[in-house]
Amino acid sequence: MYNGLRKNTLYYLTALVLALLVYIPSTAPGALWQDSGMFQYRVYNGDIEGGLGLALAHPLYHLIGFAVKSIPLGEFGYRVNLISAVCGALTIANIFLLVRIWLRKTLPAAVAAISLALSWTFWQHSAIAEVYTLYTAIFSAELIVLYMFCKTNQPRYLILLGFVNGLSIANHMWGIIPLAVYGCMAIYVLAKNRNTWPVFAAFILAWTVGAFPYEYLIIEQYLETRDLPAVISSALFGSSWASDALNVAITPRIALENVLFIGLSFATPNILLIFAGCYAIRKTAGPAMFKTVIAILLGLFFIFAFRYTVPDRYAFFIPFYCLSAIFMGVGANWLLKRTSSGAIPVIVLIFAFLPPLVYFFVPAMAQKAGVSLGTKRQIPFRNDYEYFLQPWQGGNTGPQQFAESALNQVPEDSIIIADGTTVYALWYAQAVHNMAPSVKVLSNHGDYENPIAFPDVKALEKLLQSHDIYVVSPIPGYTPKFMLENYDFKTAGNLHKVREK
Repeated sequence: MYNGLRKNTLYYLTALVLALLVYIPSTAPGALWQDSGMFQYRVYNGDIEGGLGLALAHPLYHLIGFAVKSIPLGEFGYRVNLISAVCGALTIANIFLLVRIWLRKTLPAAVAAISLALSWTFWQHSAIAEVYTLYTAIFSAELIVLYMFCKTNQPRYLILLGFVNGLSIANHMWGIIPLAVYGCMAIYVLAKNRNTWPVFAAFILAWTVGAFPYEYLIIEQYLETRDLPAVISSALFGSSWASDALNVAITPRIALENVLFIGLSFATPNILLIFAGCYAIRKTAGPAMFKTVIAILLGLFFIFAFRYTVPDRYAFFIPFYCLSAIFMGVGANWLLKRTSSGAIPVIVLIFAFLPPLVYFFVPAMAQKAGVSLGTKRQIPFRNDYEYFLQPWQGGNTGPQQFAESALNQVPEDSIIIADGTTVYALWYAQAVHNMAPSVKVLSNHGDYENPIAFPDVKALEKLLQSHDIYVVSPIPGYTPKFMLENYDFKTAGNLHKVREK
């Protein structure tokens, strides 16, 4: 037993180090666009709530970020980005360990871990400030605990499962999907043996402790508003995403895009091993309850992501990809058992390493072919094809370049009206690097207090008499409608100066 534990520990640490060797050089060096920039800005300002509804607060992530902020090493934004790299590497090590202790084979575990590590979406979100790999690090740990409970039937593992799932929900509401499945499993165990009700109660208590950071925000908001339905809606869906989260209508375009997302994430013939794993899992050795639960989770996370409609929904397949990688390992195990050829393991491993080669060439090919990525504008210092289609972000200095260019080109006391994608790079440069402090950067994204009130029609008329005013992108959705209707815009470097018609 000791030798087995020692060997698994060595394998785990090896997988962790190898994943870090991929993700740390891939990590973006500083400021970022959009939500990632917002997370950096929230960490810098100690903002645990965020102003976009409770479901988008992600308190556990930001508590970790606050701790990272206090480490006086290197660029602040890079330190925050490294949270994702470390959590991504922990996920890979967890997936490797789970498949290895389950199947007792190293090669299928390696196939599972490599396939997830080099998958487009997961790799990309291990290189930028995002909450997703923290979730998967916890979720993959959940699956290890789940396996141990199903294998040993020891109550301590069920109690630990409740705590770990609570932690996951303190980071992201994705955790409610496994919670529903674990809850059904716990009720099933209780129904078989009514004497286990203290364990069930301990499961609930442990979950409550794990989810405390999120529960605190929920209670705080209720005490402030006394509006229970609104608080519940905010906790489940955020301020304006209920219709997306509950959507059941799927258009052919969405379905096709989703298939492309999955295909690009597993850009290898090994993607077929997922189907082999689904076929083989019933006859694969291991606890029946564990196999049932992970199969249900695979289906639920697939359905959840496939009918989601937010613009960045490709990221919502990440839990499904973690489970798919496990099924790849099961499929690889099934395949290797049915062949005596020494070439098959080599071929499977080679296929596992193919995706980076695909990602190297795909952006140029897509750009040359004029493939639409669905973006409405070209942001300065950003090649959309490389930014979206290549997972590595080590050379992503575009947000920093944009902020420096924009803030340095405008006169003192100017006003820049920015959108949710670009504003955080500008605020980051001002807050972290004290750049152009007299320039007022305004945005109506989130609930951050602007340096002056965000202008309406009359206020803008007065401001134009005393300030130079610029926007980043004078197109619908990125500049207020009244400005587009009543003003002209003259290109000024990487910004657009507002002028009266």
